[in-house]
Amino acid sequence: MGTVMFFHLMQSAPADTLAVNAPRALAQGWRVMVRGTDPAALDRLDQALWLKGAAEGFLPHGIEGGPHDADQPVLLGLGGPTNGARVLALIDGAEATDAEIAAMERVWVLFDGNDPDRLSAARTQWKAITGAGHAAQYWSEESGRWEKKAEKPAPGAT
Repeated sequence: MGTVMFFHLMQSAPADTLAVNAPRALAQGWRVMVRGTDPAALDRLDQALWLKGAAEGFLPHGIEGGPHDADQPVLLGLGGPTNGARVLALIDGAEATDAEIAAMERVWVLFDGNDPDRLSAARTQWKAITGAGHAAQYWSEESGRWEKKAEKPAPGAT
């Protein structure tokens, strides 16, 4: 069972955070599934990720529904991790089941801290996830750089 990491976006867009975090996950040998709630928003994210960085910043990814979903290092979609992902990134209010969380190395919850509804939903997710016994961290970029503001280990963790 991995850690659920909440990213309180104040200055960055999800594409910016994913462009930094996804290559780190890939370097660990973990594939990434980015789950959203809106196909149009996923299309915009797809376009933004293609524009992030030069050759060294290239993030190989695809949109769910293609013939090579299982081969995608980073897959964007509405469904489950059909690419064998070990990291599940949740954007635009997407959620994960307890079983999905338990099966992942990491779950990233990226939410817009400038949107009161998204902030409230993230607080509800935090309570549900930690209440279910999952380890969680809360990261904020309010100061201009990422800082860990809270951490709740899984019960029995040392």
